[in-house]
Amino acid sequence: MFKTLAIVVVVLIAGVLAFAATRPDSFRVERSVSIKAAPEKIYPYFDDFNRWAVWSPWEKLDPSMTRSFSGAASGKGAAYAWEGNSKVGAGRMEILESTPSSKLLIKLDFLKPFEGHNTAEYTLVPSADGTTVTWAMYGPAPYVSKLMGVFVSMDSMIGKDFEAGLANLKAAAEK
Repeated sequence: MFKTLAIVVVVLIAGVLAFAATRPDSFRVERSVSIKAAPEKIYPYFDDFNRWAVWSPWEKLDPSMTRSFSGAASGKGAAYAWEGNSKVGAGRMEILESTPSSKLLIKLDFLKPFEGHNTAEYTLVPSADGTTVTWAMYGPAPYVSKLMGVFVSMDSMIGKDFEAGLANLKAAAEK
């Protein structure tokens, strides 16, 4: 009986490991919101890391988080590093591309609790009644991420934070 149970457990584990290997080599999480404000009013919330405290969902998770700013004050070359509790971890962001009122591209390096190197992209598209803002994050999915993804999706883990951040941004920009 024990031998049969052990074989079943080994086969199940091997099946999960094999299935994880077939998962995509990259990921993308994306959310959008319509904001009743011009792109010129919204864009500075992204382009200046000092303004992230207004809308970022992670800023409120650790009030004692240490932050440091370097490089340009805003736009291309601006950098922001943080270190906090287990909810926010540690990492660094740097603006790689800044097209005023239209698009922002950020190199995002997570150091803790898990290392990850991704890209965050913010796009603003004018619409009849304001602006459609899209927040996306994408990057490689190493094997450990693929294995975790068998049990919990990156979209469900991060998507709710993107939705909260966009709601905060909407409230701030529509004031």
